[in-house]
Amino acid sequence: MSKDVSSFELTLNDRPSDATLTRWLHEELRHAILEGRLRPGTRLPATRDFARQYGVSRGTAVTVFEQLLLDGYLQCQVGSGTWVNEVLPEHPSQPRQLRADGPSPPAPLIGLQFPRVARPFRIREPDTKEFPAKVWARVAGRRMRRLSSSLLVGGHPAGYGPLRDAIAGYLASTRGVKCSADQVVVTSGVQQGLDLLARLLLKPGDAVWMEDPGYFGAAMAFGNAAAKIIPVPVDEQGLSVKEGQRYSGRVKCAYVTPAHQFPLGTTMSIERRVELLAWASETGAFIIEDDYDSEYRFEGRPVPALQGLDRHGSVILLGTFNKLLFPSLRMGYAVLPHALVERFLAFRYGADLHGTGLDQAVMCDFIVEGHLGRHIRRMRELYGGRLAALLDGGQKYLGGLLEIARIHAGLYTMGFLKNGMTSQEAETAASAHDVETMGLHRFTLGRADVRGLLLGFAAFDEARILGGLTDLAAALEGRKQGAAPHTLSRRL
Repeated sequence: MSKDVSSFELTLNDRPSDATLTRWLHEELRHAILEGRLRPGTRLPATRDFARQYGVSRGTAVTVFEQLLLDGYLQCQVGSGTWVNEVLPEHPSQPRQLRADGPSPPAPLIGLQFPRVARPFRIREPDTKEFPAKVWARVAGRRMRRLSSSLLVGGHPAGYGPLRDAIAGYLASTRGVKCSADQVVVTSGVQQGLDLLARLLLKPGDAVWMEDPGYFGAAMAFGNAAAKIIPVPVDEQGLSVKEGQRYSGRVKCAYVTPAHQFPLGTTMSIERRVELLAWASETGAFIIEDDYDSEYRFEGRPVPALQGLDRHGSVILLGTFNKLLFPSLRMGYAVLPHALVERFLAFRYGADLHGTGLDQAVMCDFIVEGHLGRHIRRMRELYGGRLAALLDGGQKYLGGLLEIARIHAGLYTMGFLKNGMTSQEAETAASAHDVETMGLHRFTLGRADVRGLLLGFAAFDEARILGGLTDLAAALEGRKQGAAPHTLSRRL
């Protein structure tokens, strides 16, 4: 890590009347290091400059620096200066506990402390090493060389016009979506779309159907809007409309992931889609369709988006390029019925005015020139091989422990626990064996624990997948009795 000299004056608390100058300055610097205001690798000014900057004698500065060196907070090398140590003696490895009377994070996020480098079987990342970065750089460079001033000053809150047109064409050909460019709004991803829709469609106390188990990001968005979430069970055909009507038929909208149900991985049947659309037409409710990773379909014919079957303007489609390309892209889209476009844009305008025009122009060129389609086809074959390795390895290493579900699409699958462990117990055991996985208990809203683990395979080659399976097998070996029920319908 490079050692950059701290060029900013630290904000120091007033010295208590009973504290010596040396002790006060020592504690202020120590706290600044532990709290991250002085980051590891930051080079401190020379003691003479430091003393002048903070109005103390050089002798005091030398004494404080020497004590912090002895304590392990600083490192020093002749000719290189003094800097904050990379490994701190009291650096907290866990985040601070929230106050008992303070706000709590959403339950699905509690305890998730994944390291920066992905380990099997993290679910939320594609394989960014396989992204055609040189192609992207070439497209971006060409766009920069002919940069127009209009891209520098921002644009329409719906997004860069040619990109919206390209997205409409892309969705029509790959997902059977029926829309025009003026129905497309470019967002930073699905989560921003959910947040805007929750505030647009729901008033405090309004009811919304959510799949149970379901995506915690949607629960967060609806909860932030003070909506009443109605958990609706998911069976092998998808969200159960009849069960939803039994629980509460008077709702403003329903949130579904029909192409690849999150987290169970099932695909909503055509019969259930027709039933859901008929319910929405009769009640006037909107359907929010989250189409987060359906481009990667490994077998069977592509299933059209629910929006393509809609004849009454009931479906709002959300999608993202962040999982298709790379997470830091922060670009997705919402496809809205004509009646909602202007109102949605008003909320979007109040949130962030508009997106980044230059990035959207590059994304537009990437689509129009065919790079997106080629990338998806190549990655679909690559991910299909990794899924096959996961399924084959699961049969070899996890017999009697975990039954991995066969999926038709997506970047992750799930395994049903067969050893009597709860989802939380299995997740904890896996983490202790250096395996990243998420228990299904994190996604249930009202139902009992489905007893399973989510397994992402996209970001890992076959060797890492097999290594992760052996580690997972060791983690789950602790208890084999009390196998879960066998059929999918009974599990769900």
